[in-house]
Amino acid sequence: MKISKKDFDQMQKKYDKEIQKGKPARGPKEDVENQTKWVFFDRETLEEVLSKADKDPKKGGIKFYLTEYTEEVAKKLYPENSEEYIGRLAIVMSPVNEAKKGLVEEEEDYYNRGTTCPPKCE
Repeated sequence: MKISKKDFDQMQKKYDKEIQKGKPARGPKEDVENQTKWVFFDRETLEEVLSKADKDPKKGGIKFYLTEYTEEVAKKLYPENSEEYIGRLAIVMSPVNEAKKGLVEEEEDYYNRGTTCPPKCE
């Protein structure tokens, strides 16, 4: 469902106040006080995820998970600058299909590695 810019702004403001700048997550050396603001995924990645879901646009889609980078995962995915990611919120997505009893993940494919702000806020 598409939402209005006004609704998005309201949701973003609440997130900024309560999550992004709310109770800090634990980083490797200190608390993460300036939490993730957005995550960008390129079209190629989104199309790859969608290609693994049902071709019927009413049944196949993407499930988005809100997660947080652990030290182990940050070091694995970002070995050069893992400390910038530990404790930050992340979005992980997975292809899903609608079934009679809800959403079913047909494959155990999870995608991450979008461009995250911070640390990359160009």
